[in-house]
Amino acid sequence: MFLTDILSFLDARSFSSPWFWAVLLTVWTLSGRRVVGIPVDVPAQAARALREQPGEASAEVFALLDWMSLSVPRWQAGPRTGAVLTALICFALSVLAILGFSFGLEMAQALVLIGLPQALLLALRARLAGQLYWVLEAAELGQPAAEAAAEALRRINRYRILHGIISVLAVVVTAFWASLWMLMHPNGL
Repeated sequence: MFLTDILSFLDARSFSSPWFWAVLLTVWTLSGRRVVGIPVDVPAQAARALREQPGEASAEVFALLDWMSLSVPRWQAGPRTGAVLTALICFALSVLAILGFSFGLEMAQALVLIGLPQALLLALRARLAGQLYWVLEAAELGQPAAEAAAEALRRINRYRILHGIISVLAVVVTAFWASLWMLMHPNGL
């Protein structure tokens, strides 16, 4: 009885399940909370400090550079590691896309609609981390902290704009496809 209740509670029908929409909301909320491991309030505070005192290195600027020095090196992967990770992600998404869109498995379609934009954002994060690594290197070689922070903020803001656009498009496409799926498959049939 208890197991049957749990299984009916966690239904495999994705698009009509409130759990799918809760997961979708959670995934997109959590993916926007940090930029390569840096909390979003740290760049905001550093930008505010640079607007108030242009060219001066304040505590907020140094906090941004400290966060970058702690989190950016974690994103550095060797060419072999990057190639293996890319191959695994592409394989998993391809299998899910074939199962979902060729064989009509709703759960696989839902996972593709969540996973594909997240994979794109992962690639953008890795690219941003590589760019921020060189900003940190320049700061270590003597570039003023305020200039390094301004360059890092420019790159972080560009990523956040792309993240916002991808997020909105992904949710709209998912909602559109879910509506279309439920119209084509009434009562989950």
